[in-house]
Amino acid sequence: MSPRRAPRRISLSQKRDAPAGGEWRQRTEEQWRGKAQVREVEEEERQEHHGKESVPRGTCQTMCPTRELQDRQLQNCLHRFELLAGTERDRRPRGDPLRAVKEYSRPAAGKDSTNSSDLRPAAVLLKTVCYLIDKVAASPHLRPWTEVYNFVFDRLRGVKQDMIIQRTSGLNCVAILERTVRFLIYASYRLCGEPLRLYDPRINDTHLQENLSWLLDCYATGTEPHPNQEEFQALGLLYNLGSVRAAQHIMELPERLRCSPAVTFALSINRAFHERNPVRVLRLARRLNFIQSCALHRHLVSCRRDLLLIYSHGFSSRNCRFPLDRLAQLLCLDASLTTRLCQAHGVEVNRDNQLIFSKAAFTEPEQEQLHCKLYHNIVAEKQRDLSVGDIIHGCT
Repeated sequence: MSPRRAPRRISLSQKRDAPAGGEWRQRTEEQWRGKAQVREVEEEERQEHHGKESVPRGTCQTMCPTRELQDRQLQNCLHRFELLAGTERDRRPRGDPLRAVKEYSRPAAGKDSTNSSDLRPAAVLLKTVCYLIDKVAASPHLRPWTEVYNFVFDRLRGVKQDMIIQRTSGLNCVAILERTVRFLIYASYRLCGEPLRLYDPRINDTHLQENLSWLLDCYATGTEPHPNQEEFQALGLLYNLGSVRAAQHIMELPERLRCSPAVTFALSINRAFHERNPVRVLRLARRLNFIQSCALHRHLVSCRRDLLLIYSHGFSSRNCRFPLDRLAQLLCLDASLTTRLCQAHGVEVNRDNQLIFSKAAFTEPEQEQLHCKLYHNIVAEKQRDLSVGDIIHGCT
């Protein structure tokens, strides 16, 4: 058996100074409560201080960090748009610090993406975006445009990555997102029908929706005035025509925005689309500006298909003839493209340029037969003398 521990002896002075049982418990609770409060305050201050420190602030003043430029130069990973003039044919071409742009890099284990020297401040990011638009996307000398698109698309992803890491907000953030959304909307129109290996519309759509959502959130949470907000609220609805979520977002806007001319007009088109009134949709589409038409263009195929389906049921008669030129006017196409579209849907065109509709003969063509790009005239005719730079910067 283990020996008993001797009872602790307490001196008379300790007994005299010691508090009574209830008083001792009260003092102890007060001490613990006071210590707990002190610890809570210290913890809050530590978290607040840590939170401030955990959001890195970029210090890189160039479009591409020096370290990345050197690494990519050594690895021969520079894009031809970034090479120093005169070194293109060298065994190891050199990068031009005035043309090289930080590329997007996937997050990887063990890789520090928060190094301040590798992050660009908001002002530098905006300058980078303007360079990508003015000197690359809008350049008449850089071809093909599919390569231009892929270069700009990747570098804009790099810009977005820096913004997310630094939690960028404010007017510079809005200016960057506005230009990014316009670029992606324009690309969705210009590269429509390109091979998937050169342009993937689904990937473009995913990034467009993400940037648009971020932009609309900046509008909702920011306190600064945003003169382009009306434009982008309307663009969001036109691009997502028929979406209940997009329409609900518009209806929840303040009355000043909801009743603005651009948003009201977009709502009219959306209502006609919901009512399956393709004639009205196409008629209203004629009044859109170029970038709005680019946003709407992906819905034109379904509108024209719906019009032919409705007419195939409404004018389905052996003795009924419909003039080709009148249908071409409704479809916003010339006579040859109207004939081609009708034949793809099983609508007969006779020698007298008259249409013979039949609900039994109507067919759904395969996607490869439609060639959406052939039917872009309603959009193309609005570009006129607008440069790519003017379109993306919003100078229309």
